[in-house]
Amino acid sequence: MTALPSAAEVRQAIQGCLLSALPRPETASRPELAQFARMLRDYPERGGKMLRGALLVYTGLAYGAALEQLLPVAAALELFQNWALIHDDIEDGSDERRGKPALHRIYGVPLALNAGDALHALQWGLLVQAGVPQGVLLEFVRLVERTAQGQHLEIAWMEGQRLDLTEADYLEMVGLKAAYYTAVAPLRLGVLVAGGEPPQAFEEAGMKLGTGFQIVDDVLNLKGDPAKYGKEIGGDLWEGKRTLVLLHFLRNAGPEERQRAERLLCLPRPQKPAAEVAWLHHRLISSGALAYAERVAEGFLEEGLGRLRPLLQEAPRRAFGARVVELLEGLVRREA
Repeated sequence: MTALPSAAEVRQAIQGCLLSALPRPETASRPELAQFARMLRDYPERGGKMLRGALLVYTGLAYGAALEQLLPVAAALELFQNWALIHDDIEDGSDERRGKPALHRIYGVPLALNAGDALHALQWGLLVQAGVPQGVLLEFVRLVERTAQGQHLEIAWMEGQRLDLTEADYLEMVGLKAAYYTAVAPLRLGVLVAGGEPPQAFEEAGMKLGTGFQIVDDVLNLKGDPAKYGKEIGGDLWEGKRTLVLLHFLRNAGPEERQRAERLLCLPRPQKPAAEVAWLHHRLISSGALAYAERVAEGFLEEGLGRLRPLLQEAPRRAFGARVVELLEGLVRREA
């Protein structure tokens, strides 16, 4: 039986495969293209937990795939994550990513946008060069399309100053934007690379787990450790994100507090008074809205894992299946 690689070994192997697919500054023919290469390598070289890539690898190993088959697909999934983050940071006007200034804050929007486009192309190049089955390519099409739909919903709500949204609206948006590519796609891709047909429960349970992951991310944006979180604490408030925490607060706030919060949220970021953002930040915590979101996330985690544990315990390589469960628990029960 294949030896069980540690999470650190898997992350290192994925990052090595990913970086080997990117241009190197020292081989560029001119200074401008050396800058281009540095930009493409910037987010990948900042690190990250590579949870999605590791989840894909361990799932594939559990269902009989070889590590060398899985690495380029995991690296392509992490490339998707990186180019999507570059675009997301531009669209949200974010200041930070992984503890450093966002790429567009360093190089400007046009160059950062172009770098994201190049990483998108290289994602497909990795998959084609690896000769993956058509099902893997179609799964990547599906995850890119769903993520873009969710991103459109979120941006449209902010630009349209929508504050009449419900918890169901939020869950639909998160299911499209984050849950599918965070948990469902890695599980399905691992089985597809192994030559199998992913069980339907992988999608149903993965949506629960991926949704829980995003809710926890929303919570950490308000109370996370800045040294570990890697993004601006309170950034969702400055950007006007319609999170579960915020929607729960608005639904239960008195008329005066709700009006005050809505006035703030309808302002563009540069016009938001810092004191008002601090007030809303405090109220989201003290009102119990944040604690409510934590309970919802925990419920999604338990429901998702309850569906997946029996399947993974019956995987052809059970030790790898157990590692998948550990990673999934880490998606929600995390501090950064």
